[in-house]
Amino acid sequence: FLQGAYSDDNTLIKMLAFGGHEITYQAWNGIDAETLKNNRTFNPSGTYTDDDGTINFHENEVDNYKQDHYQLHWNQKINNYWSARIGLNYTYGRGYFEQYKENQSFSDYDLNDLIIGDTIINETDLIRRRWLDNRFYVVTTSISHTKKDLAMSFGSSFSLYDGDHFGEIIWAQYASDSKINDKYYEGNGEKLELNIFTKATYKLNEKLSIYGDLQFRIIDYKTSGLTSDRVNMLINEKYNFFNPKAGFTYEFNDGNSLYISYARANREPSRSDFESNVNIKSEQLNDFELGWRHNSSKLSLSTNFYYMLYDEQLVLSGKIDDVGSPIRENIGKSYRFGLEVDANIRLFNNFSFHPNVTISTNKNKNTFSEINGNLLNLKETDISFSPNLIASNNFIFHPSQSFQISLLSKYVGSQFMSNTNSVVSKLDSYFVNDLSVIYQLKPKTIFKSVVFSALINNIFGINYVSNGYYYTYDDTWSSPGEITTVEGAGYYPQATTNFLMGVTLKF
Repeated sequence: FLQGAYSDDNTLIKMLAFGGHEITYQAWNGIDAETLKNNRTFNPSGTYTDDDGTINFHENEVDNYKQDHYQLHWNQKINNYWSARIGLNYTYGRGYFEQYKENQSFSDYDLNDLIIGDTIINETDLIRRRWLDNRFYVVTTSISHTKKDLAMSFGSSFSLYDGDHFGEIIWAQYASDSKINDKYYEGNGEKLELNIFTKATYKLNEKLSIYGDLQFRIIDYKTSGLTSDRVNMLINEKYNFFNPKAGFTYEFNDGNSLYISYARANREPSRSDFESNVNIKSEQLNDFELGWRHNSSKLSLSTNFYYMLYDEQLVLSGKIDDVGSPIRENIGKSYRFGLEVDANIRLFNNFSFHPNVTISTNKNKNTFSEINGNLLNLKETDISFSPNLIASNNFIFHPSQSFQISLLSKYVGSQFMSNTNSVVSKLDSYFVNDLSVIYQLKPKTIFKSVVFSALINNIFGINYVSNGYYYTYDDTWSSPGEITTVEGAGYYPQATTNFLMGVTLKF
């Protein structure tokens, strides 16, 4: 991380450069219910069977990715009422994930059959890498005006994403006519986006203020070449979105206020959405909210009722692709209705707690699913991965000014991994607790402060699952002439007690 800055009374310029590199062993395949019960820490990624029938693990079954960021931020005060901002950002990312794959068909990799005497070989064990090499450019501008009872701003952003996707074979048991690092697929995705907005807040009197926000998004998304399955992916989609927002706030007194708002938002599909369904549609949301805020010396409280009406909401289907990425689908008409409550309660000078809770109902209005060869209307079902209750709390205790102990608790209610309310796809509720300890020293020389931190996650060692996937397939062979839909699920068990420790040096 490197940062440089210039400032005077009216100008602040910052330049930043930072980046990172991660190499992690893959764990996106999950495990089945039987393995979860008997061997929940088993990771099947990278397993293969050698010629002697021994199960081995590929040592380099890793995700290897680098990303570099370069940013320039310029804030300029023009006069007492006007100010402007300009931001430039360039991000360069590149990397791959490597996999050992058994019994791979030559045709899936654009290879010819290998003929040795009277023997025809058309499949092989191999090691492949799938690469992503991408560049992301962003320019943002805004100008703001504040005077008396009016605050308004105008702005825009322009971004270009240019990503190359390709796969290569770095080893094969039978190489056919391939050469090392041959690319068996290549594709490109390019996304242009222009965003223009204006927003304003106007105080009508001492108690009532109104606000509005208008946003225009223009998106041009193109893809070319082949997917990793060697399927042509020629997408040329354009989206024009208008996203308005308006509302008002009424202040009863210094400590209590009420607000009402309406907003419309649109969201476009991503590349992975198009890979699973080239006809996938964009999502539209109409959001209505009503809230109350209270502030006093001992209590800060915020409550928010929301009613979110969706058309063609992009929701998780429960399925995943061959690299563990979730697959989304449109579900027609749907809604989310709920209450959010967030509080900060200061009991004593050195002790406080911060609870929050979300109670909601999240429904698909008409769900159709093909079961046992018949298309059924399941009518109203729960939206996938949408628990009706989420609650958390943070107890914070300061034995001294430089010492803090926190107990963080979180409860997540049961949820379905599918949109069909299938019991096979149900994830149980869970309740976990973490303990955080922070101690700060203030040396007299060199450092402004030295901060020691420790975090113990899941201090009670609870076995729980926070995520997973759901799948179905039709059995047409067990009973000739009949179709039986078979359901299954995979799970991502979370770690029991684990800890992190760190030291932060501030100059």
